[in-house]
Amino acid sequence: MAIVVEHEKRRYEILERALDIFVEEGYEDATFQKIADRCGITRTTLYLYFKNKREIFIWSIKQLTDRLEKDLRETIVTDSLSYAKRLEYVLHTIIDRCTDNRRLFNVVLTYLLQVQKTGKDPDSRVKRRTIRLRHLLSQLLIAGKKAGEFKDFNVKDANELFYGLIESAIFRIAILDRSCADDVKQALSLAVVSISIST
Repeated sequence: MAIVVEHEKRRYEILERALDIFVEEGYEDATFQKIADRCGITRTTLYLYFKNKREIFIWSIKQLTDRLEKDLRETIVTDSLSYAKRLEYVLHTIIDRCTDNRRLFNVVLTYLLQVQKTGKDPDSRVKRRTIRLRHLLSQLLIAGKKAGEFKDFNVKDANELFYGLIESAIFRIAILDRSCADDVKQALSLAVVSISIST
């Protein structure tokens, strides 16, 4: 059991350090050797954990999204907040994390453009990474409706609205290089108010 725990701990450390390499160097210039060097291990040892750079990159992103999801789940089950406040907090947290990791989104964009150039579908890759996040939004919207705090609306459409605003924020942060997305956060807050029942 201790060997498995140690293996997972080392794997986590590799992913953390690799993420730094991807942000600093970009996806193209990040190499297996640079990642191994940053981790203080040989390439051969790195192969014990991951088969290639792409796998490290995908797992680094997964680790980041898993942490975000864990934090959001804690907020969703907080009974001390109304569903509107929970939804607003979740949406703002997502935007804040995107802003905090804006250099990473430049790397993700480069990666997705490379995927597209190879004839593969970047949209399906993004959907695989964000499906749980979209599910969390839907859960929150449904719970708010059931509690009578939200108006009657199509949950799928509302999810698309909120997710579209998040994508807009990511575009502004990664492509337009804005260091702040307060305008999108205000739009998200307005959208939350528009589905809420006034009390």
